[in-house]
Formats: sequence, C-alpha cells, structure tokens
Amino acid sequence: MNGADTAWIIVATALVLFMTLPGLALFYGGLVRARNVLSVFMHCYAIACLMSVLWLAFGYSIAFGGGETGYWGGLDKAFLNGVTVDSLSGTLPEILFFAFQMTFAIITPALIVGAYVERVGFGFVLLFSALWMLLCYAPVVHWIWGGGMLADGGIFGENGVKDFAGGIVVHETAGIAALLIAVFLGPRKNQKTPPHNPGYVMIGAAMLWVGWFGFNGGSQLAADGGAALALTVTHISAATASLTWALWEKIKYGKASLVGLVTGTIAGLASITPASGFVGPIEALAIGAIAGVLCQEAVTLVRNVLKIDDTLDVFAVHGVGGIFGTIMIAVFGAGSWAAQLGSLAIVGVFTVVVTVVLIFVVKAITPLRVDAETETNGLDLSVHGERAYDHSS
Repeated sequence: MNGADTAWIIVATALVLFMTLPGLALFYGGLVRARNVLSVFMHCYAIACLMSVLWLAFGYSIAFGGGETGYWGGLDKAFLNGVTVDSLSGTLPEILFFAFQMTFAIITPALIVGAYVERVGFGFVLLFSALWMLLCYAPVVHWIWGGGMLADGGIFGENGVKDFAGGIVVHETAGIAALLIAVFLGPRKNQKTPPHNPGYVMIGAAMLWVGWFGFNGGSQLAADGGAALALTVTHISAATASLTWALWEKIKYGKASLVGLVTGTIAGLASITPASGFVGPIEALAIGAIAGVLCQEAVTLVRNVLKIDDTLDVFAVHGVGGIFGTIMIAVFGAGSWAAQLGSLAIVGVFTVVVTVVLIFVVKAITPLRVDAETETNGLDLSVHGERAYDHSS
C-alpha cells in the first residue's frame, strides 16, 4: 500500500460524490421550473443512496470481480465477499478502490435524470436506475476497466480501448440511455419555460468543475505526475469550452448567457474525460475549443431537428462530449482507431438494447410518465408533498 496514493484517492472519492451531491442536483435543479426543483433533488439524492447499496451488493463484483469470460466479473465479490482492510488493489486498499468506483456508479445513472425531469414517475426513476446500473453500466465497466473484452488483451489485441475516466463507460452510456428515455416519454407539455434559477445552475456547474478533478485526476489511481496532468488538462478543456460556447452563442443569437457559459464548462469536462490521461495541455485546449461549439450544435440538432425533448440536453452535452473525446484519443495518436471506434460501437449497441428492454420491463411494473394534472401542477407537491417556492412559476 502507498500512503500518498491512498490519501489522494480518499480525497478524490469525496470529490466525485460532491459532483452528484450537491453539484449535479443544483445544476439540474436550477434548469427546471420552480415547481419541480425538489423532485430533481429527490431523484439525484435517492439514486445516490440506492446505487451505493446496489454497488455493495452486486455492482462492484459484476464490474471488478474475477470473472474469466471477459463479459462480466461474476458474483465472487458480492457484498465485498473476501475483501478485508488488508486487501489491495494496486497500491490502494481495495475497500477504497470500491468506494471510489462506487461514486462513479452513483453519478452515471444520476446524469440520466436530466433527460426526464418534470414528467417522469418516481417509481420508474428508482427501478430503472437500479436495473440499468447493474445490467448496463457495471458490465461495461468490466469490459473496459475490469480487464474484460475491450481492455488490453481483449478483442482488439494487446492495445485495447483507451478510456481514462469514462468517456464511454460513463458519458456514452448515460447519454444514449437519456436520449432513449426522452423518446419514450415524449415531450413536456410546456417546453418554453426558462430555467427558474440560473444562479443554481452556475453554482452546480462550479461544483461539478471542482469535483471533476477527483473524477479525472483520481482515475490515475496514484498521487503522481499523471494525476497532476489529468487535473490540469481537465481544467484547460473546461475553461476553453466555456469560452467557445459563449462566443458561439453570441455569434448566433447576439447574447452570451450564463447558462450557456456554464453548460460549455460541462461540455469541456465531458469531452476531456476519456482523454485526460493521454493528452497534454495543448491537446486539451483543442478538445475544449471544439467541444464548446460541437455540443452546442448537438443541442440544436436534438431539440430542433430531431424534436426530442431531452430536457436538460444530457445526450448533446454528455453523450456527444464523451464520444468526441474518445475519438480524439485516436486523432492524437494515443489509441488505435479500431479500438476507439469499435468500442464506441459495441457499447453503443449494447446500451441501446439493454436500455430499451429495461424501459419496456419497468414501465410494465410502474408508470413511466405522470398524469397530465400532476405534470401541470409540478412533481414537488403532487408526488412528494412539498414545495420549494410559494409562487407559481
């Protein structure tokens, strides 16, 4: 065990949890109508609790167990069977590696929340998130990070896919699932209402930015120069994408908005995530510069061309950003084109199939969408019996 590595990953674990609670909750909560803000907080918080228990029970073993097939890790480490305080994963206590990866299992289904806010049933949120994490997310983790079929020595030979912190594992899977749920849900009755609290959005984005240092820097799993480089390129990409998003917004619409600026931040963060261990600051500058425009155009495509109400642009920002960053690894020569594109395709198809099946299964058990009256009155009061504001915005 290395004490410095252990101390850093303890901090990184806290930072990644901070991304969901409270970062993502505030970022998403500020973007919806006032009558739905508590429901967004509820979704993020409940998912964090439920995924923690499920990661302990089965998720960690499916992702990082000793399975020999390359498809899943098996159940030999279910409920942390055989893991003691003396067990090691590399230079870290395995129990800490479990906790660090648990925070990724929390934020990935929580990202999907942004696609279905303001009109989804709470029972559907919990049951779908639970099954999706175990049956879609955890197997993909095993394929790429757990030594499975897409890793080094797998179907792409000695040089497997390069995904440092989750461009495929987190952002592609969550983005595709979000888009599919949005399609099945159908649009909100009122899509024209502006964000009720852009201040919340900025605060949440700022927390995500800080937390992302743990997300990417922690993925080095060591306190060394690699972690410092990952942290640095993460920051550069986020800053650059914020500026290019705002500039593109100014060129197109005549004004640059706060919500646009900070959404650019998230686009830059998602795009650098897979590449953060493989590129330097100049490459990060390029990735961020492109991401700010690319993801904004993806928002326009999904909303205005495809007419899909992915409420908070999960696919356009996270999905497109993660896929773009994964491809840029090959562009900059840090990974093979076959492994990068092939893995994107395999995980993409797998995510589509599993997500669609789960949507049908879960909506047969619990309603996918709330009724019209509940949606009009807002989920806060109708579903949870609480309201954040007295006014009717």
